[in-house]
Amino acid sequence: MSSDMLADSCWLIYLCLFSSLQGTRDPVFLTGVSFPPDWPVYSETLIKLSVYGVNDGHQQTSNFLGSSSFSVADLLQSKDQQLSLSLRTADDSATVGTVVVSRMKMGEIEDGEVDHFTTDMHRKCTLVYESSHGSINDKDNGPIMNAVFKNAVCKVYRFQTVDSKWMLVREQMAECTLSFSIPKQLIALYIQEDTCRIQELKDLGELSPHWDNLRKDVISRYDQIIKEYQNTLAELEKLTGPSFKPSCSKGQKYLEFIPINLHTQRMRVTCPRKTDSFYDVVTVGAPAAHSQGFKNGGLQKLLSKYESEKKSTAYQCIYYPPEQTAKAREILCVVSQLQPHISALADQLLQTAQQSSSQPLRDVLKSLEEKTEQFVHALKDELVKSALLALHAARPGYVSKSQSSAPSTSPVHSDSIPHHKEYDEEEWDRVWASVAKSLNCVIALVDKLQEQDNNNQESAPSHPLADVITSHSPAAVWWDQLGVLVQSLKECVAEVAERARRSVSFVLLQEAVCSTAQGLQLQQRRDAVFSQALAALACGFVMRLYAGLEDKGFLRQLHAVGLVAQFESLLSTYSEEIGMLEDMEVGISDLHRVSFRITEAASEEAVSLDRYTVEVPLPHHAFQTLPDELRQGKPLRVLPVLFNVGINEQQTIAERFGDISLQERINQKNFEILEGLPCFQTQTDIKELLDTLGQNVVTKKRKNVEILWLAGMICRRMNGIRFTSCKSAKDRTSMSVTLEQCSLLRDEHQLNKDYFVRALDCMRSGLLAQGEVAQWDDPEAGSVAINKPASRHFYPIALLLVSSHLLVVWLILSLVFLLAKYQ
Repeated sequence: MSSDMLADSCWLIYLCLFSSLQGTRDPVFLTGVSFPPDWPVYSETLIKLSVYGVNDGHQQTSNFLGSSSFSVADLLQSKDQQLSLSLRTADDSATVGTVVVSRMKMGEIEDGEVDHFTTDMHRKCTLVYESSHGSINDKDNGPIMNAVFKNAVCKVYRFQTVDSKWMLVREQMAECTLSFSIPKQLIALYIQEDTCRIQELKDLGELSPHWDNLRKDVISRYDQIIKEYQNTLAELEKLTGPSFKPSCSKGQKYLEFIPINLHTQRMRVTCPRKTDSFYDVVTVGAPAAHSQGFKNGGLQKLLSKYESEKKSTAYQCIYYPPEQTAKAREILCVVSQLQPHISALADQLLQTAQQSSSQPLRDVLKSLEEKTEQFVHALKDELVKSALLALHAARPGYVSKSQSSAPSTSPVHSDSIPHHKEYDEEEWDRVWASVAKSLNCVIALVDKLQEQDNNNQESAPSHPLADVITSHSPAAVWWDQLGVLVQSLKECVAEVAERARRSVSFVLLQEAVCSTAQGLQLQQRRDAVFSQALAALACGFVMRLYAGLEDKGFLRQLHAVGLVAQFESLLSTYSEEIGMLEDMEVGISDLHRVSFRITEAASEEAVSLDRYTVEVPLPHHAFQTLPDELRQGKPLRVLPVLFNVGINEQQTIAERFGDISLQERINQKNFEILEGLPCFQTQTDIKELLDTLGQNVVTKKRKNVEILWLAGMICRRMNGIRFTSCKSAKDRTSMSVTLEQCSLLRDEHQLNKDYFVRALDCMRSGLLAQGEVAQWDDPEAGSVAINKPASRHFYPIALLLVSSHLLVVWLILSLVFLLAKYQ
């Protein structure tokens, strides 16, 4: 066959071992590899076959049988479209058998028209290739990508389309090294943050005995957390082996920050005369505190209960509601970021005035003005003022006019923030107002310098601004004035920053004082759940970024709007999975605090984390192709949403006898978030899909998986990241992913309807050895349940229906069981 006939075709080479191997009667291996249309580039490539025979039995061990080599050109130029090769032993001392290598052209019908497919044909030709290797081999993956994704397992299938052509489907699952690296970096940040909190509490200065004792207790708690996190980090550093945490280890305390079974699943579809399509899904066990258990519920329930208890028992401290403590943390963060920035810009202003012309001076002044205004605006908050008053009242020897002559030891109630005349309430306003005055003085003086420069440009057009100052006025006068004003501005900013830092630290002290041992445990639980969710998110972001590097529309969307992260949960609203879902809801919601930044890789470094900004390094050639906004390090927003539909037998019980309000609330809340997202320029019209999703969310329908399918479709239209979770990311997750893949093949690539169930069975065939799989029904394809597991807690309903008495007994026993679970 000539090269002209092959130029626009994709070829599949599949390799079958016939029964000429010594000591075997049946084929022992089936494999294949595809070549793109520019196959002549690879025509001289040598392929080496290493053949292994698989021994039947529980261990599934393999033995090396022999090897051989051939070139692609030899196969493509053979008249009979196949090669017969001799297999040699490892030392090349003997021939052990023969292997026949055949070729098939993608898109042509094999053995004529095919109207009917037998089971034997399905088994022989559907699974074409299966392999396991250590890294991802896609052409668009570089060394950094291979550093993130490891131990890939690949399967290649060929299925027939509606027009009797063949499509090639490559399914690849890989581990992600971020399963461990992100949590370890996050734990290190937790340790750093708690260490800073201890120092901030010490910097509050001298306090009265009551507050000083409370401060010592809080510092002791932080020391305890730091020690525990350091021990956890030390244990994680010792680990070697797989890059994921198996489900059997979900109860291990030192692994509680690590996500369960975090894997990537990529399906690549190659069709005749059509660009390859990629479909990615990240599979992960539900982000939840499995090691701590769910006897008392999950984070959503525990946090709500804790806040109400804290408000009613805050007798030792001043109660600040969660939104005010969150505001305090935000102010503390702004102060820490802006103060050094303003100081650096002030120094740069002096240098620019001395060394440069007026235009750079105006640019630096504009930046200084913007940052200072942000600083002042952030601190013009009543919380800062009230906290300063409260801190002053906590100093030793303070006596309010409302108090008796003797110091009172009565509790400070939540509605009684100390108020006093001895401390001038307007002092804080005067302090931060002095920052604005100092800035205005700097601006006014620079304006005079620029005006002086403009008036003398004709006489000295090429002179720097400093020369103009020197030639028309005493240099010392101008320079001293500018230096004094800049120094005054820096001192005012430092004073305001110090007072604000102490005031909000005092607010956070109240929160820590009100936090009992239960509150400390809740924070650790939340830290662990967030760590699992963040690791999965980082994995999905890296995968999606590399897949979209050549998509200009996606890159514009990334910096203009953000990236949707759609989490699909299959947890039931029954028993302990209610607590898992509550944990997961909080963990996914907390991801809104995360942003990503793309950097140029200095080496083959992995993803790094800095205060919830995840930095993703790209190779130089890829980094240079990015839009300017991305190359300048603009933070990229994450838009997380969560939809849950329970699908197992426990969900059936919850829908008939329990409460599914948690699932309904989550779906309604996240639909509103999804509906309110800004319009993406690159997306196709999704209004109709959103309307349909909204109708399904409010419809009372059992196991309404339409919600998940619609949410997933909308996510793909929005160029988002897809995550699928159940308890351990095994059975239910596998059922969901394989059904989604086959549905995509049917809807997007015209998979022959006779192949749908067969494709589904083939993709799921490898799951049978892993244990039981859950029920998942495709409304269009019918039931495709395999090995439906029996309930562990309830008798089969069909048996109980034989007798109404047995049914009554069953209902009573079920009620007793439920009460015992929730007691």
